[in-house]
Amino acid sequence: MAAHYEGLEKRTGAPYYGKKAEKVCDCAECLAFKRDRETGRLRLYQAYFCKVRLCPMCAWRRSLKIAYHNKLIVEEANRQYKPAWIFLTLTVKNVEGDDLKQTISDMMKGFNRLMKYKKVDSAVRGYFRALEITKNHEENTYHPHFHVLIPVRTNYFGKNYINQKEWTSLWKRAMKLDYTPIVHVQRVKGKKGIDAEAIEKEVRKEMEEQKAILEISKYPVKDTDVIRGNEVTEENLDTVYYLDDALNARRLIGYGGILKEIHKELNLTDAEDGDLVRIEEDEDEVANETFEVMAHWHVGIKNYIIN
Repeated sequence: MAAHYEGLEKRTGAPYYGKKAEKVCDCAECLAFKRDRETGRLRLYQAYFCKVRLCPMCAWRRSLKIAYHNKLIVEEANRQYKPAWIFLTLTVKNVEGDDLKQTISDMMKGFNRLMKYKKVDSAVRGYFRALEITKNHEENTYHPHFHVLIPVRTNYFGKNYINQKEWTSLWKRAMKLDYTPIVHVQRVKGKKGIDAEAIEKEVRKEMEEQKAILEISKYPVKDTDVIRGNEVTEENLDTVYYLDDALNARRLIGYGGILKEIHKELNLTDAEDGDLVRIEEDEDEVANETFEVMAHWHVGIKNYIIN
């Protein structure tokens, strides 16, 4: 990824890309851990993460943090409200690279309109929304779409039920489209009397099947979907250029309703732009009875060497 940012600097002459190349290249080069003398457990306590949107290391760390936050939020929502859950996937047609940034902006506005419709507002209690972008390399187009986890009211599967056809119509209206988009909706089927932990496990399983993936909470792009092969090709440079521009300074996940309230109640930090060192924020501080372990990245063997 650093090499591709260097390539964009050479292509455009913009120092902006050179600075990103340096940040990505230096990301997580040195990791400091604390090891508990009794249990032997290692815990990362110091590292430099560059926080560049397309950095694979930072995307992985963000995914871990978002997944951990969502685990806590789902458990607390189940405890407080005992909602039913549905998964919603909202799509639009594939777009050219030049149109990607504006399309994502339109989708953000469209999603906000969708959630405010009376039919939707009376049925749902909140949402976790995650943007994902995949690329069709054969056609050289991009496919931005939303995965949405929604806690719904207890009477949702009665008088407030919204079927797939209605969700599709509402999304088409919210996006002001002249075609019918593909929308998928699926219920998370919980058993009567099931406990919060079991529901949370089922939510994870269902999200994996739907590729919304609570386990890694689906950060917007995978490094393998950005760059094909190990060479700095013109196609790869184009992909990095368009994705970097589209994702820069943009909120890629969002919470609403009771999920947003619970996020605040639990005093969770910003999973997108916050600290990427500490993932499990509710754990105790590193105990005094520990010793330091350093890991340095070795370029030649492409792995960390522990000192």
